[in-house]
Amino acid sequence: MPGRDSYRTVFPVQPRIRFHCVSKSFGSLSVIDDLSLDIAAGEFVSLLGPSGSGKTTILMILAGFEAPTSGEVLLDGRRIDHLPPYRRDMGVVFQDYALFPHMTVAENIAFPLKMRGIGRAEAAAKVARVLDMVQMGSMRDRRPSQLSGGQKQRVALARALVFEPSVVLMDEPLAALDKQLREQMQLDIRDLHRRLGLTVVFVTHDQSEALTMSDRIAVFNRGRVEQIGTPREIYDRPATRFVADFIGETNLVEGVVRDRDGGCAVVGLARGGSLSVAAANGLAAGQRVLVSIRPERIALGRERPAGPNTLRARIVDTVYQGDHLRVLLDDGAFGFVVRMDRRATEWPEGAEVVASVDPADCWVIPL
Repeated sequence: MPGRDSYRTVFPVQPRIRFHCVSKSFGSLSVIDDLSLDIAAGEFVSLLGPSGSGKTTILMILAGFEAPTSGEVLLDGRRIDHLPPYRRDMGVVFQDYALFPHMTVAENIAFPLKMRGIGRAEAAAKVARVLDMVQMGSMRDRRPSQLSGGQKQRVALARALVFEPSVVLMDEPLAALDKQLREQMQLDIRDLHRRLGLTVVFVTHDQSEALTMSDRIAVFNRGRVEQIGTPREIYDRPATRFVADFIGETNLVEGVVRDRDGGCAVVGLARGGSLSVAAANGLAAGQRVLVSIRPERIALGRERPAGPNTLRARIVDTVYQGDHLRVLLDDGAFGFVVRMDRRATEWPEGAEVVASVDPADCWVIPL
């Protein structure tokens, strides 16, 4: 596995954005620690992590509102870390939208054009085009106080796009929206990204949001990138315990590699028993590991199926969550969480069942 801070992707062409050994400290507090990260033109990359992990600081450094303590930031091969924000050709959408309350929707969107000296006729044409793009043309004369949260978000996005920037930066722009509107705006932003070929850097603490929208996700923890990869890589093949715990829900079991059998390994579990795991290349006998098993990969039944990785367990609790059932199991030594289709058999509390999981659905994290 690569070193923790070596997550630079080698692109066949020059990356649109490059962070090279970037660090940021506020006095004695280190917020970003030696970050190197490349983002390709047209990519949608999410910076994902808990509060205080450094993701917003990286966005502010890229936008020009913060200066790195050390390292370089490049745009299309040219250093920009010394340039003020207005010379970086980047649109920014903030969490609070930052709309001017005394201006109309059209005036808010036209503001970046006015600051760039764009003529009135050209500016009006650009504003009309971007209003249509975000489906806000009929509200051009309203003020922000007359708009819903979702409408304000669209205006902020239109303002970031109106001067046709090379990069759009978004700092948790959907955090204040209700669930249904947030999910709709996720799809709207993803659609705009694809239609316009935008390069988007998107900060979020919402794992589902990052998985839905991103080409790649950089998972931050305490100023470092724990892992960067596609949503499928991040979810199915977490590189560290932090990533496995932070992205979605998983069952983590500690153990030691006993032996190898081709591409599989047998892991003796600290709680007793063993698991057969696939994709175990690079593991050595005696190595301590964690086995990550996603709840939806575990099957439940009455009879023991053929094959490895089966155990008898007792139903502790079942929670109906609309689109699925969340089942808590206890095998006498360990509690497992299982996610089942909502139409599946709902066993009563205390029922004895057999849980099974395919070795290909067991992912190993070296300790």
